[in-house]
Amino acid sequence: MQPPNQPQQPYPGGPVEGNPYAAAPTGTPYGEQPPGAPTGNPYGQQPPAGAPTGNPFAGQPGQPGPFGGGTPFAPAPPAPPARSNLAVGVLVALGAAIVAGILYGVLLGSIEREFGYAAVGVGFLVGFAAGKLGGANPVVIAASAVFSVGGVYFGQLIGYAMVMADVAHVPFSEVFFDHFDAVTSIWKEEADFMRYLFLALGAIAAVGGVKKAS
Repeated sequence: MQPPNQPQQPYPGGPVEGNPYAAAPTGTPYGEQPPGAPTGNPYGQQPPAGAPTGNPFAGQPGQPGPFGGGTPFAPAPPAPPARSNLAVGVLVALGAAIVAGILYGVLLGSIEREFGYAAVGVGFLVGFAAGKLGGANPVVIAASAVFSVGGVYFGQLIGYAMVMADVAHVPFSEVFFDHFDAVTSIWKEEADFMRYLFLALGAIAAVGGVKKAS
């Protein structure tokens, strides 16, 4: 006879120390899996051969992406700004000063008087022509201002020579080329504040012409 209060073992290899989940009998649904049953993570199986793996939207090198266009190309760098041609600007300023000075001198000799607007026009013409081809470079600005002063001065000498030739009834070329020292001497004797002011106005107008052109 079995002693009272002794727990009966329902099957061999039953629970240990009262834990019904400690071990399951062999051959039961809680024991080892039968041969052929899947083990581990049922979702961890490898995909079949040929199936895409990884990110389906990660385009392969050298192939276009799913939305077309492939790898976006980098934009082309901006074209470097054109460099101002200083030599051309300076030469244009010199040529414009000579032409404007001749026109200014013919005007002065014709009306036998000078006025500031004509000097401003000479300087602006020199600066605008130089700035159009040479840009607003400090060298071009300085050359335009200097040449405009020379243009105004050259025009005043031409005007004086025209008046002297008309008074002496001799050709202009004879007075201007054969007696150029006499022309410059008379200019210095009659030079006043307004005469130098016209020279300054020509230089200021030349600077404004360069900035206006560029």
